[in-house]
Amino acid sequence: MSDPAKDGRGLVPVQYHQFEISDEDGPAGPDLPRGHNGLVEVQDGIATVHTGIHTGDVDVTVALHTGAPEPGGAEWEEIVEVSLHSASGELMVRGLMDDLDEELPVLSFDGAGDYRLRIHARGRDTATDHAPDEITEHYLIQAWPAPAQDARVLRQTDSYGATVRTG
Repeated sequence: MSDPAKDGRGLVPVQYHQFEISDEDGPAGPDLPRGHNGLVEVQDGIATVHTGIHTGDVDVTVALHTGAPEPGGAEWEEIVEVSLHSASGELMVRGLMDDLDEELPVLSFDGAGDYRLRIHARGRDTATDHAPDEITEHYLIQAWPAPAQDARVLRQTDSYGATVRTG
């Protein structure tokens, strides 16, 4: 287990069931269809995290590590690992159509190169397809420098993810 390099937490705007992780200077990774794991897809070099809510804000915590950390605990309903590349060293969580009120820490904290991201989700079944006023979904994104590997599913238990995988 590694110690976090830096943590950050904030609200991320969601539109059309998604928010993004991208690098402005280049593709973040090879295509990975959304039906593969039900939580994250990579298309046209952008990683898209799929949310249960249609529109609103989700709570996102970013934890940066120097090496692979332990996955989050049993409170997380979905956990998926993907490898992404940062061409500029500016791999970041972004809203689809709106900017974040306060930027979260840059995921590629060690500069340009390959990173492993472990994305955790909970609450996607709470307000599926709605635009709630309160926060119903929480995400944890753990990031650390690592050579590219295939996507890996660690947990799949929510109904929304099952719908995406079969849809």
